[in-house]
Formats: sequence, C-alpha cells, structure tokens
Amino acid sequence: MRDLKRGFRNLIGALALGAASLGAVAPTPARAAGEAIVLPDAGFGFAGFFGTFDRGSAQRGLQVYNEVCAACHGLYHLSYRNLVEIGLSEDQARAIAAGVEVRDGPNDMGEMFDRPARLSDRFRRPFANELAARAANNGAYPPDLSVIAKARPNGANYLHALLTGYVDPPAGFTVAEGMHYNAYYPGHQIAMPPILNPDQVTYADGTAATVDQMARDVATFLAWAAEPETEQRRAMGVKMILFLIVLGGLTYAVKRKVWADVKH
Repeated sequence: MRDLKRGFRNLIGALALGAASLGAVAPTPARAAGEAIVLPDAGFGFAGFFGTFDRGSAQRGLQVYNEVCAACHGLYHLSYRNLVEIGLSEDQARAIAAGVEVRDGPNDMGEMFDRPARLSDRFRRPFANELAARAANNGAYPPDLSVIAKARPNGANYLHALLTGYVDPPAGFTVAEGMHYNAYYPGHQIAMPPILNPDQVTYADGTAATVDQMARDVATFLAWAAEPETEQRRAMGVKMILFLIVLGGLTYAVKRKVWADVKH
C-alpha cells in the first residue's frame, strides 16, 4: 500500500509538470511606483491551456507591424521564413521579404551592398545601431519587439492595454515635456506617442481597422513572434499528460496482477 501511495504521488507530480509545460500564464498586474495597475483582460484565445493563435488576427497584426511599428521597432530574432507558420504561403512570405532591402556583403570588390531580403533573412533592423535609433527618437530607444510579449508580465494583455491606454491625464498629474500619458504604462509617462488611429491600415479581409482591433491584432502577432513554437509545445504537453495517465493505469494494473497471489 505504501508503494501504491508513493506511485500515485509521483504520478500527480508528473501531471503537474506536464500542465506547467503548457505555458498558461495567470493574469498579472503591471506595477508602477507605489501602485498596482490592473490590466484589462482582452480575452485572447491563445492564452488558455489548449489555446491556439488566430491566424487571421496574426496576419493582420503582421500588417500593422509592417505599416506602423517597423519604422522604429525591430524583430531581430524573427526570420521571414517563420511567416508561413501564421498561415501565409511560402510565396506570400517570399514576396514580403522581397519588398525589403537588407545590407549584405562584402562582394568580390570588398564592398557592402543592398539586396532584396530572402526567406532566410531576419527581419530588417530599422536603425543601424542604438545611437542612430536614439538620435531619430529624441533620445528614446525603441525596444526590439521579438520577445516583448514574454519580457512583460501578462505580455499580450499588456501590449493591448498599452496601445489603447492613451487618455487625458487626471487633474493634477503633470506630464513631462516630450512624454505622453498612458493609463497602463508604469509611471503613466511614456516617450512613445499614440501610434494607432482609426482606419490607419486597410485590412485585406475587410475587417474594420479600429484602434482596439489593430491593438488586438498586433498583440496577437507579437505574442506568436515571441514563441512561434507555443502550439507545438502545448500539443506535446497534452500528449505527455495522456501518456502519463495511460502509463500510470498500466503500472497499477501490472502491480495488481503481480501481487494478486500474495497474502497480505
């Protein structure tokens, strides 16, 4: 009986590890100095144990990134070939890459040159270096967005809230020169101005480009970009849990069979 109890405890521990591998993230408040900022739940479908990314939303988010965000923010760790994982065909991904010029070289003459990007290339950096980025943004350094959804607690909800959180400051709140008030940014002052406006992009699928919709789509895309393997990892976690359940049942049945003739 002691062995049986120990076996069940081990099985429960294994199941807990399998559940953790599914990557569920509990809602977390974004904290500013002296206060807790509660992020609204945007209800993203990929947030649950068995959640998957909405391919249409991710593709629209890619469009928002390319047309609005890419001028300042890079995706240094993402390659153009990865875009086939959000439902684009290889030809579509190749066409997106070909529309971007990247620096390559040196050539036979020892010179650097520009060429159309290929599927194997990573997303183009908007600035040559950090100093150039700061010079173009009044001293502020636009962060890379490759893993921003993982770098911030409750990342997707944080991004959605941040992009929709530009409101007038409350009475008595002083916004520093060159800063903008944001209800969900820690400290409420952010150098980035409001970047989304209604109908700023034209979605090919006819979806209305409201500020909320664009923020939701680009947050979905960036959540996928941070972990393109999320769905495969979750599927593996589910398979492992099912395997452990079956293994636990077989182990218990074998034990009963082996010890059936032993008098206790």
